Amino acid sequence: MSIVQSTNKRVLRKAITTTLRELSQSDIQSQSLAIAEKVLSLPAFQQCKTVSCYLSMPAAEVQTTSLILNILRDLGKTLFVPSITSSDGNMDFVRVYTEEDYRSFPSGLWGIPEPTPEWSSKKRQSIFDADCNNLDLILVPGVAFDQSLSRLGHGKGYYDRFITSYSSSTGRSKPLLVALALEQQLLEHGQVPMFDHDWKMDMIITPDKVITAAQAQDGY
Repeated sequence: MSIVQSTNKRVLRKAITTTLRELSQSDIQSQSLAIAEKVLSLPAFQQCKTVSCYLSMPAAEVQTTSLILNILRDLGKTLFVPSITSSDGNMDFVRVYTEEDYRSFPSGLWGIPEPTPEWSSKKRQSIFDADCNNLDLILVPGVAFDQSLSRLGHGKGYYDRFITSYSSSTGRSKPLLVALALEQQLLEHGQVPMFDHDWKMDMIITPDKVITAAQAQDGY
């Protein structure tokens, strides 16, 4: 990683974060609902069985509560959410069983709900468990994205490491990576610096756009 590229990421992350913090809750909520409608209507989402969705911060990013509740009410889907419990910088995805389970999560760092280690006196299922179905789709957060499907995260590398680790597990294929982005988070082609270990998204959903890999290649 070059010093220049690393600096560019930090500068961009700070600029976008400042913009996002200035957005009203009503603006974020209306954009989030429009994005949720687009996700729910995606054939890829409708067909998937095992899906992961991030637990959103109270502000400055796409809110996911409505999506999570929709997934939990769909008897044909199993929901997993991110869980960071170790100090080694790795992230797991653990199962959420019911709406009651989800609503019982305590608030953690940055106001993000945190899944408890157990539910109904049993250890939560991990996406890495041998008896767990393959993860079909991940709804991915980020600070910024660009039209070529590049992603700028919060700088911790959790998602990139997870995708690499999961995809290299025996018999597991890479899940479809679907980014959720407010209008203010989507930049022009090539504006998000990328490194070799960074994963591009397969799709980006904004309130009024669904950007796919084919469109990104065509210079959408």
